[in-house]
Amino acid sequence: MARQKQRRRPAKKQPPVTLAEARIENIGARGDGVAIVDEKPVYAPLTAPGDEVRLSCRGDRGVLEEILKPSPHRAAPPCRYFGNCGGCALQHVTDDFYRDWKRQLVIDALSREGFDENIVAPMVFCPPASRRRARFAVRRTSAGIVFGFNARASLTVIDVDDCAVLAPDLNALLPRFRALAAATPHQWRRFDMAVTLCDNGVDIEFVGDDAADDLTGAERLSLTDMAREAGVIRLCVDGAPVVSFDTPIVAFGGIAVAPPPGGFLQASQAGEDALVRFVTSHVKSAAKIADLFSGCGTFTFPMSAHSAVHAVDGAGEAISALEIAARNPALRHPVTAARRNLFDRPLTVEELASFDAVVFDPPRAGARAQATELAQSNVPTIVGVSCNPASFARDASILRAGGYVLSQVLPVDQFVYAPHVEIAGVFQKE
Repeated sequence: MARQKQRRRPAKKQPPVTLAEARIENIGARGDGVAIVDEKPVYAPLTAPGDEVRLSCRGDRGVLEEILKPSPHRAAPPCRYFGNCGGCALQHVTDDFYRDWKRQLVIDALSREGFDENIVAPMVFCPPASRRRARFAVRRTSAGIVFGFNARASLTVIDVDDCAVLAPDLNALLPRFRALAAATPHQWRRFDMAVTLCDNGVDIEFVGDDAADDLTGAERLSLTDMAREAGVIRLCVDGAPVVSFDTPIVAFGGIAVAPPPGGFLQASQAGEDALVRFVTSHVKSAAKIADLFSGCGTFTFPMSAHSAVHAVDGAGEAISALEIAARNPALRHPVTAARRNLFDRPLTVEELASFDAVVFDPPRAGARAQATELAQSNVPTIVGVSCNPASFARDASILRAGGYVLSQVLPVDQFVYAPHVEIAGVFQKE
C-alpha cells in the first residue's frame, strides 16, 4: 500500500517583538528577572530586582536592551564570560541578595506544599571555585575546535579559557582538555566532553551523536597520547574505554570506590561533605538502613561506619561498583546491594518493615512511587536528599499524609551561581 503523504503542520505563529520600559520586581526560580509588562510577567535574564530597564519582549520572554537605572542589588560579575556563557545565571547580583534568594527558593517550594519556613536551616554555601565535574560542549569548525559551554537556551558554544566555578585543578587543565578535544577524529563535528575530578586524577568521557568508539588504531593512539599529556587516568567514548592508565577512585566514608564512566558524583566535595554530615547524624542510631537511589555509595559507605546498609539503584554499573567496594575488609558493618528500578518497582511496605531508617536521593523528578510506599510504612526515620526543591516538597507532602513530620531541611548551595540548590530533610513517624 502506498504511504500517504503527511500534511506539514503550519509553523506556530510567534508573537510580535515589542519594546517596553519596566522595573524588575524579583528573580524567578530559573534565575531570570521578572518585570510586569501590560499586567503580565515577562522574564528577562541578566537583570536584578530594582533595575529599571528597556526590554525587547516576545510573549513572556524579555531581552535586556538597556539598563536605565541600575539596582542596588546589582554587582560586577566575577567571570568575563558571564552574559554570553549560559552556565551561570546569577553572577550579577550582590552576595547578600544571592544568599537570601537561594534560601528563599527552598522556602517557597516547601511553602507551596504547606510546610513552615522555620524548618529550613541556614544555607550551607560552598566556595565558588569548587565544581569537580563539568560537561563541556565541543564543536569542530573550519577554523578549529570551539570548546566551552552552551550559550543560554542555545546550541551556540561559547569558547572559554577558564571558568569561575571549576575546581582549581580542573581549571588549570582546560588548555590540555581543549587539545584532547582537538585530537578526536575529524568526523566528530558536535559532541560533549564530560570531565570528573576523582581523588587520583581526571576521568573523561566523550558523549554525543558524533562520538563513536569505532576508532582506528591511529585515532586511538592519538587520543591516548593526548590523554596522557592532559593527566587523564581514564578516557572513554560513550561508556566504552579507550585507555585507562589507572582506575579512577573516589572515597566515600574512607572506602575507595571505582565509579563507572559517567557515574554520579555530588557537584563539589564541600557539598558532599555537608550532605553526608546531615544524613549520617540523623540515622546513626539505626541498626539497618536502606539507601535508595544509592548510586555508587555516596551515603552508603559513610553510614556503614555505624549501621548495616542495603543499597538499591537502577543503574547496574553503579551497583556493580558499589558491590566491589563493599568487599573492602575495612568496612565496620555489612553492605549489600541490589539493582532495581525504584520508579517502576519501589520497595514495598512489607520490604521496608525490616529497616530502622531509609535514605533516598532520587534524580530531579523525585520519588513519587517510593514516597507513596514509604508513607504507608512504619520506618521510624527517613532522610530525603534532592537537587529539586519542588519534587522534594511534593514527596514530603506524600510522606506527611502518611503520618511523617518533616522537622528540618538543610539547603546546600553547591551549584554556585546557578538557579539550583541541593537539599536534605529528615522525617520522623508520628
